[in-house]
Parts: sequence; C-alpha cells; structure tokens
Amino acid sequence: MKQLPALTIVNGKLISASGAPQAGAIRCEADRITALGGDVTPQDGDRVVDAKGQLIAPGLVDLGVFAIDKPAFHFGGITRAALMPDQGLVLDKPSAVRFAAQSGKPDLWVHPLAAATKGLEGRELAELALMRDAGAKAVATGRRWIADSGTMHRLLSYCAMLNLVVVSHAEDGGLAGSAVATAGEMATRLGLPSAPAEAEALAAARDIALAELTGARLHLRQVTTKAALDLVRAAKARGANVTAGITPAHFMLSDVSIGDFRTFTRLSPPLRSEADRQAVLAALTDGTIDVVASGHDPRGPEDKRLPFADAEPGMAGAETLLPLTLGLVRDRVIDITRAFALLASNPAALLGVDAGTLAVGAQADIALVDPDRPWVVSSDKMAAAAGNTPFDKQGVQGRVTALYKGGVEVG
Repeated sequence: MKQLPALTIVNGKLISASGAPQAGAIRCEADRITALGGDVTPQDGDRVVDAKGQLIAPGLVDLGVFAIDKPAFHFGGITRAALMPDQGLVLDKPSAVRFAAQSGKPDLWVHPLAAATKGLEGRELAELALMRDAGAKAVATGRRWIADSGTMHRLLSYCAMLNLVVVSHAEDGGLAGSAVATAGEMATRLGLPSAPAEAEALAAARDIALAELTGARLHLRQVTTKAALDLVRAAKARGANVTAGITPAHFMLSDVSIGDFRTFTRLSPPLRSEADRQAVLAALTDGTIDVVASGHDPRGPEDKRLPFADAEPGMAGAETLLPLTLGLVRDRVIDITRAFALLASNPAALLGVDAGTLAVGAQADIALVDPDRPWVVSSDKMAAAAGNTPFDKQGVQGRVTALYKGGVEVG
C-alpha cells in the first residue's frame, strides 16, 4: 500500500479484549497501531479522523467464506477472510493456495483454507505441509464431511504435527443424503427431502472423539443443533481442543422460514427447529460457540430461481454479519466485547494471524462502527455479487462508516 502520514482517530469508543468500550483515540504509523487509549493525541502532520463517539473496533475476520467479494466485505467491515477450499479450482495444491493468498491484497487479506483431501473427495490426503508453506492457515473438509474414519484419523494426526486447525463440516452424509431440510413438521408439510437433525451430532461426536485421540485442534464450522452443542460443551469441559462456529441465519431463523419455499433460506446445514435455535442462543451466551461467521456464498438466479429441492444452498452474508450479531447485544444474549471476540479476535486466533484486536504493534485493521444506525437490508441493492439473503427487507441496526486496512482507508 502507498505510504501515508500517520493516522489518528479521536473521540471514539475503543473496543478492548475485556471490559466495556472506553472513550479514547488510536494512532497508527505505517500499517501498525502505535498508541491507543484515553491520553492519545494527534501529532503534527497526522491524518486526523473524528469518530464522533462511534465504536473504534478491529476489522472483522470472517472464517469460512466461499467467494472473495470485496465490495460486500468492505461494506460489512471485514478486512480478512478465510476462504473455503470449495472453489472452481479446488484449493488442494500449493500453487492454488499461493494464488488465493495473494488475490485480495492490499485492501483485503485472504487466508486460504487448504483442502483436506485431494479434490475434496474424502479419500486421499492432500499436500498439507506444502500448502501450509504456501500460505494456508488451516485445513478444511469443505462442504462435506469425511465419512471414512481412517482418513479423518490420519488427517487429524498429521495436522496435529503441523499445528494446523482442521475445519470440519459436521453432517453425516450417509444419513443426510440429498436432504434439503431438517426432518420435522415443516419438512413433512412441504414434502421436502429431509434428514434428522442427529446427522450433525453423529458427525460431531466422531470428529470430537478423533480429535481427542490425536490431540489435534478441531473447529466445527457450523454447529446448529442442541445435541451437537451439548457434545461440544462436554468436550470443552474435558479440556479437548475443540471450537465451534455459527452463522447469523442459524441464530436468527428456524425452519419455519422455509414455509414459502423461498430458496434464499435453502442453506447447508438446513435451518433447524425453534428448540435448536434457542439452544444456539444459549451456546452463544455460555461460550460454547467461539466464532460467528458469514458463510458468505453469493448465488445468482441460475442457482436460486429453481424449485426449493433443486436450488443450491448458500446465502450472501458478509453485509449482514455485523448488524445481526450486534442484534444479540441489544437482546442481551451477549455483550459488545464478546460480539467482537466472536467476529474478530477468536477467528484470528484460530487462524494464527496478527489481527482481530486493537493493541500496540498489531496491524492497523480498524473499523468505525455506528452500532445504532438503522438500515434496511435489500437483496436488490446489496454490494455482494448476488443478493441471496434470507433477511431481505428486514430492518437492522449497526453500520460500518469507515474501514482501514493497514491504516489506509478502503471501501
């Protein structure tokens, strides 16, 4: 990036790793934070920005996106995105990983997740060490679960040696099959192919057991059912190195939302029962869930204007990630400090990247956020490559008003 004078943002509320936001300022030189707190003042020649009482927050770190969509990420305050390996060219070779790692710079840093197996076919391990050296920050099974326990055991053992997190899709494919909904009253009424919610718990139980056996770090990218969340909670109590993620769709919506066959609610995993949604909220409160990610997957009409059972799963989630998570703060499910831990510091720690917190010496990835600013989500006006959001026409609060990557304003 072009070298600019030092940046000082004043009159803001600093998001810290612990405690409530504190009034203060932050100063950055080159691409690093050099000072922050209540006594920071601009120096001669600084670029000075008045935050006008807004939050001064770390740029968000989105763990598990399916497309690089800069306009949407910048709108949503995302400065780093962990890219899932499910690309047209699967990220199962060092060259593909190296290219992906450079694809967003300088104003967005992409952190590729290496494919766990060749072609994401779940059989033969990919070149994990070489892909780590090429820039992969973790290893992922993609949209599918690795059914073969021997392959998963070898994967976890190898990644434990390489100190790489394994990001797993917890859904037993043999049980889920071609289901597009969760078994229950709603799926029965609509006549949709469905699978029991237990498909998630079965997969999570196997993966957790193997992670404990091998000592590997396991991140279950989406845990959406009470049964699976109970397994994660128990594993953490035993000291297992297991973490869990969620997307806003699964803490905001239940399977009632699929009632009009709207394909924007066709997701993977599918929307769950209201009881499971309430279990997700409880897990956000008690710390069982570690990461909230967008699962950003923009899909055009060719994928969504189809019968529900034929439509591709996925939603454009980058732009609504922050306001929907801030909704949890207003509803007193979590506090503002935990909100930014879920969105920034925890995913950064899992990936092992220097980001996600405001600290002296850290990269100057900074978002100015007006947490109370209202706006209406519109699928027709989104910055994303496609507007397939289940939150179309919904009012939300919380908007990024300025975003800085390495101290340079972007977006």
